[in-house]
Amino acid sequence: MPEGPEIRRAADKIEKQLRGKTLDDVWFAFPELAKQASSLIGIQVNAVDTWGKAMLIRFADQRVLYSHNQLYGVWKLHSEDKPPSTKRSLRVRLTAEGRAASLYSASDVSLWHENALDSHPFLARLGPDLLSQQVTSGDVQKRLHDPQFRRRSLGALLLDQRLVAGLGNYLRTEILFFSKLHPKMRPVDLTSVQLSLLADSIIDITHRAYRQAGVTNLDAWIEQAIAAKEPRRQWRFSAFERAGLSCHRCGSIIERMMVGSRRLYLCPCCQLLSP
Repeated sequence: MPEGPEIRRAADKIEKQLRGKTLDDVWFAFPELAKQASSLIGIQVNAVDTWGKAMLIRFADQRVLYSHNQLYGVWKLHSEDKPPSTKRSLRVRLTAEGRAASLYSASDVSLWHENALDSHPFLARLGPDLLSQQVTSGDVQKRLHDPQFRRRSLGALLLDQRLVAGLGNYLRTEILFFSKLHPKMRPVDLTSVQLSLLADSIIDITHRAYRQAGVTNLDAWIEQAIAAKEPRRQWRFSAFERAGLSCHRCGSIIERMMVGSRRLYLCPCCQLLSP
């Protein structure tokens, strides 16, 4: 499933194509939305942003198109007269000035009034979005101290969208690696220095992945990995996907483990489980 940085980058592309433009044509596959399609024609697209792994296309009449890609959804941009060649099922198409944004394969799509978004069953449960909202390290530290989070293992907690929205499997591994923390540790176990580093890493690694199209590794380590002929799926990360390879920091062998039924990678030397 795409994580927050990937959805934010997709939103940026759609915003660049549609923002400020008036819709000439709108098509929805879902019957409950199809009857509203014509009411969006002639309406301007004001903005496209994200909340975690959900995308929000905001219209000038204060309606908002919510979509969640889940496992298989994907947005494609194209000329109005040249739709993509794909076997995927078209769910949404928004067209303006000869260009279109089409959503394929996603099933979680709905239209909301902006004032009602707080009652959305998914959005209402989310923590703050690190890429579309102003979130500081202090904000994240306060959330880590919250009673509902402070005694949970970091390996599970970092996938809980109520903490902060948009984190996923590769970000979890990378955040813990750069924080030098074992996934079984809990916020309550951490020193103030460790807690600060974790909060900084949650923000910094997410923004790095967004800026660098999913690359979270450091430049010097990338050079080493490329020189060692590692494929991109490995050199783009500091630890994720690197089981059996040397830790960039200490030279120990990166290990793979399962946490919450999902794979996680760590350095057994750099990320010791403190007593």
